[in-house]
Amino acid sequence: MKFFKSSIRNLNITDLSTIFFFIFLSILNLIFYSKIESWIILIIINIGVITFVFTLAYLDKQKEKNIWKYLHYFYVVPLILFIFKEIYLMLKPIRPNDFDRVLISIDRFIFDFNPTQILYKIANPPLTELLQIVYGTFYFLPIILGINLMMKNKWIELDYSVFCVVYGFFLSYIGYFLVPAVGPRFTLHNFFKLDNELPGLFVTGFLREMTNLGESIPNGTMNPAGLVQRDVFPSGHTQMTLIIMYLSAKLKVKTRYFLIPNGILLIFATVYLRYHYVVDLIGGFLFMIFTMWSAKFIFNWWQRYTNRQEFFLK
Repeated sequence: MKFFKSSIRNLNITDLSTIFFFIFLSILNLIFYSKIESWIILIIINIGVITFVFTLAYLDKQKEKNIWKYLHYFYVVPLILFIFKEIYLMLKPIRPNDFDRVLISIDRFIFDFNPTQILYKIANPPLTELLQIVYGTFYFLPIILGINLMMKNKWIELDYSVFCVVYGFFLSYIGYFLVPAVGPRFTLHNFFKLDNELPGLFVTGFLREMTNLGESIPNGTMNPAGLVQRDVFPSGHTQMTLIIMYLSAKLKVKTRYFLIPNGILLIFATVYLRYHYVVDLIGGFLFMIFTMWSAKFIFNWWQRYTNRQEFFLK
């Protein structure tokens, strides 16, 4: 019992939330085992990840500063991507019906038109090139913020920021289960005409292919709408980018002068490039508000429980 309590107290709040989310995914795999083909493999991997998190937290506690300390912060980067793919294997079997019609109806109710179709009127190759590049910076934004805080030895700020980002990703993943959808590039537009209708200049095609590959639709896929990730609502790009923008402003990091304008363009790009409906952005904003509101209570509760320093944004 003493060893168990000690192991728990070694965890930071990001570790704890990660463990709970993998337990959540494992429970879903058990409940829907008859629909998810690889459920046993996924559960075994989840147990392995949980063991890894406990081990990493233990190794980090052994010395004040060592390689494990830095790995303890950055292990979540590949882990977030792994969870994204695990959800891909689970979501379609569990939630076979998409909600795109509902999302389209809400957009039309708000605007009386489809925003992605209206934005096509201002489309031009230089703008498309810029926005596709900006869109591709998404996964680097939290890394930029984290490195900035680490270089300034702002460890408590880093702990809090990493938790907000990881916690935010987990909430958005739950949103995908609740409202699965594929997005306007498949429903309001012809996916196969995208390169002709929204051409860029130099790297747009490559970056678009990389994005498609990340969403499980490599070049040459005959039925992309049937295979793509259901990751539209809420807009994780909007939610996470707003979290990074908010933290960079509140923590007054120098990189905010890049993160904030880049973030504004990135959020606009999600609709311009036809990845999201506007209602997805509204959902992302609401998820961001809930994430930041609840994160401070959860973070400080665990800090008190484990006798760590609490954190309050000024």
